[in-house]
Amino acid sequence: MSFSSRVKEELSRQWSPARHCQIAETAAVLSLCGRVKISAADRYAIEIHTENLAVARKYFTLLKKTFNINTDVSIRQGMVPARSRTYVVAVREHEDALRVLQAAKLLDPYGEIAEDLSPVHNVVVQNVCCRRAFIRGAFLAAGSISDPEKFYHFEIACASMRKAKQLQGLMASFDVEARIVLRKRYFVVYVKEGSQIVELLQVMEAPVALMELENIRIVKEMRNSVNRQVNCETANINKTVSAAVKQMEDIRYIRDTIGLESLPENLQEMAKVRLERPEATLKELGEALEPPVGKSGVNHRLRKLSLMAEDLRENFPEQ
Repeated sequence: MSFSSRVKEELSRQWSPARHCQIAETAAVLSLCGRVKISAADRYAIEIHTENLAVARKYFTLLKKTFNINTDVSIRQGMVPARSRTYVVAVREHEDALRVLQAAKLLDPYGEIAEDLSPVHNVVVQNVCCRRAFIRGAFLAAGSISDPEKFYHFEIACASMRKAKQLQGLMASFDVEARIVLRKRYFVVYVKEGSQIVELLQVMEAPVALMELENIRIVKEMRNSVNRQVNCETANINKTVSAAVKQMEDIRYIRDTIGLESLPENLQEMAKVRLERPEATLKELGEALEPPVGKSGVNHRLRKLSLMAEDLRENFPEQ
């Protein structure tokens, strides 16, 4: 089972005790994966289509406990093997469908189908707890989350920009900065920051998935930190080795042209110690001198030797 499926399975078992939260979650599911059918006699019927059994079970339970409505559940076999089953939960009775639509504010005062689910103007999502339930229902209906072992990505696909903007606003009320992108015919509300996805799991009340994601984030951050430290140390080692090689070349060049005996005593001693200890650090080189010299002093002497070698190369280009 994928991480996304495990999250939905956990959320399908999450139950809000307040009826207004149950209505908000129902409204989200209806808004994102529901269909309202109107007969020639102006009789309403509601259907929800989903490929996830947990979502179908949750919607069935919501209708039963919130509205005391009996629903028809059917399974449609598809032609494509990867999407072989679609679960359809339907409310066939007009009076029952009307009650659900009115409670979810999907009907305007004139009895016409409306989709004004703005978090500002719609009472369904005015309470903080109802916003949580609405986001949970939206994710169950049309959301997905990537495997955090690979990368961080949370998204909910909406059929219209209006619904996408509404979800974006609801997430913003929990300090989650979601973005919207048009993908084919859907407006996708997405989040890519790991900490923001953790916040959304907390908002939707999925503690098990949240802990799993947090553990993965901790391991990944530790691994990245170790890698950065190793890379930094490797770069420092490479830099030190390259500097030592250059110093050895310069000293040998001086030795082969004018001889180390021609150098001042302090530089002569420095050159001999470096030739004897090609792998030593500046600190170790300084401790080997008599009297001992600090790192800055060693570095100063080696730079003087390097400048002297450069002058010699200009004066003796054939050497």
